[in-house]
Amino acid sequence: MSADSPSSLPAPRPRNFRRSMLWAGVVVASLGLVVVTARELAGGRAASPPKLGALPDFTFTRQDGQPFGLKQLHGRPFVANFIFTRCPTVCPVFTQKMARLQERTATLGPRLQLVSFSVDPAYDTPERLAEYGQKYRADFTRWNFLTGDYGQLKNTIVQGFKISMGREPGAAEDDLLSIFHGTHFVLVDGTGEIRGYYDSADPEATGRLETDAQHLARDEG
Repeated sequence: MSADSPSSLPAPRPRNFRRSMLWAGVVVASLGLVVVTARELAGGRAASPPKLGALPDFTFTRQDGQPFGLKQLHGRPFVANFIFTRCPTVCPVFTQKMARLQERTATLGPRLQLVSFSVDPAYDTPERLAEYGQKYRADFTRWNFLTGDYGQLKNTIVQGFKISMGREPGAAEDDLLSIFHGTHFVLVDGTGEIRGYYDSADPEATGRLETDAQHLARDEG
């Protein structure tokens, strides 16, 4: 077996070279960690939704017959929607989406409230609203169904929430298709300030609603 000649053997690396390479590896690893951490922080920190205007004070009647309004909601953000129990069109789906939001935010408990306003309060008594809520497995510790005087409800919904509501002029009282209302969810913070509108027919928008609602509940709750 022949021995390798000195010229064919790799020259030994200087000790300083090996040390330099070691420190270079540490620096690269550290920079990589900084970049990953910064990226995680940027991705994980949800931007606070903007303030869009304060709601006027309101008090209506809840499904259990008790008065309920901004006073009882103070300090807790809530998501509002607008329905009526005998609605033959959009309300069942709208309410199902509220039920899904209830399920997906269950870990927040009462820190996030859900409020469904009836736009047909003459028919929607507290008892009917309670039955309606039970149908959709509402957790009444955090999902509230409100009824009351039609004029006051309309003023709160239209002037306060800036959501459409009404009945076609000249329509018969039993013409359910003449009742109209908006189908956006509205997110409100614990001070009564509107923080966002979310189209219930848009999955991307309802996804943002869930994120924004959790953000507010964790900050304010």
